[in-house]
Amino acid sequence: MKAILAALALALSLPVLAPRAVAQSTEPLDRIVAVVDDDVVLQSELDRQARALTTQYANNPQQLPPRDVLERQLLDRLILQKLQVARADSTGVKVSDAEVDQALTSIARNNNMDVSQLRGAIQQQGMNYDQFRRSVHDQLVVQRLRQRVAQSRVQISDAEVDSLLRNGKLGGQLHLGYIMIGVPDGATPEQIDAAHAKADEARQQVEGGMDFGAAAIRYSNAENALQGGDLGWRGRNELPPAFVDAAEHLQDGAISTPLRGPNGFYLVKRFGQREGAGEHVVTEYEARHILIKTSELVSSEQAEAKVAAIRQKIVDGEDFAKAAKESSQDEPTAQLGGDLGWFSGDAYGPKIQQELQSLKPGEISQPFQTNVGWHIVQLVDTRQTDKAGEMQRDEAKNILFQRKAEDEYESFLRQMRSEAYVEIRLPGATTGAGKPGAP
Repeated sequence: MKAILAALALALSLPVLAPRAVAQSTEPLDRIVAVVDDDVVLQSELDRQARALTTQYANNPQQLPPRDVLERQLLDRLILQKLQVARADSTGVKVSDAEVDQALTSIARNNNMDVSQLRGAIQQQGMNYDQFRRSVHDQLVVQRLRQRVAQSRVQISDAEVDSLLRNGKLGGQLHLGYIMIGVPDGATPEQIDAAHAKADEARQQVEGGMDFGAAAIRYSNAENALQGGDLGWRGRNELPPAFVDAAEHLQDGAISTPLRGPNGFYLVKRFGQREGAGEHVVTEYEARHILIKTSELVSSEQAEAKVAAIRQKIVDGEDFAKAAKESSQDEPTAQLGGDLGWFSGDAYGPKIQQELQSLKPGEISQPFQTNVGWHIVQLVDTRQTDKAGEMQRDEAKNILFQRKAEDEYESFLRQMRSEAYVEIRLPGATTGAGKPGAP
């Protein structure tokens, strides 16, 4: 959930996200601008996306491309979004109302609001809160689909980890941005040449003074194009090796020549670098917990009341392990008396870590909620452990996983897009079922 919320903080910041379309009586009659398998994209959806982005760039409108280019970029992304949500639905990817509530709370917090204030701000911007909530739901679904694809396709061997540890530079970070000029599957030499020429044009525009973020919006086919192509600060080994190699030969602020990659041509801009290694001494917790799950038959209020009653019995003298065996609905730990063993950081989720950080050994938390139900947790003990070797190995494995996951998901999107029926009806746009945004 932590990774999902981090992504939402970027993709769903209040001024940026536009909600999915729901017909309103105050709007003129809609028209279809794209057919996507059994679904459609409406002009009203496209207009909302355009208004949201125009509002975001109100102080720098010159950074946006011409209206027709902007609409096609937005339409491409709406098409891809619908395909991903449909694929997630057809493969059983689910997101609960509680998870959407948590995401909305996080979005509100990131904007220094509570949820009621967020609702008011959304309505003041002319948006419908239910549409906004549905958009958050869809973003969570796509994130879960991405995770499922990565978990099913990505395998990391010990040999790969050993090789990275021998040859990689785990310390230090780069702040990069990139523009991708897509090449369709089975591209002809003429299409490849056209994409290369487009990449050269984008580079010349940036070197001639165009803002890189504006160039990304105008030219890039990457998923983060509407966020200006910015990758933020990442460890060197979290980035594609070709990006790192290019960045090492660039000064801060410079942009690379076009790089040929598996999905097209890439331009890499280096914004900065910083060195430094992460901590190796970590706090480990020994703890045990009790969980009461929520479901269609057990409401959140009922689960909270039940776990509160269990806590009171323990405070009054009942053995925690006995209560866990009798009542906890976390099957792997219930028969162990709720024992979670020794673990570090947020191994059991950030909420449990947060609760443990506020406890002294022997203390029991107040009831708290996660996406699966209501818990109480008891801190047994803490210790400081040097995890230098283990952390480096885990870091290397995560770096390799993330790197492969991005490549695999991009391949998944390309395959899904190539198999879909897409008819573009946007006036002035090329019709057909090619990859959105491809030359």
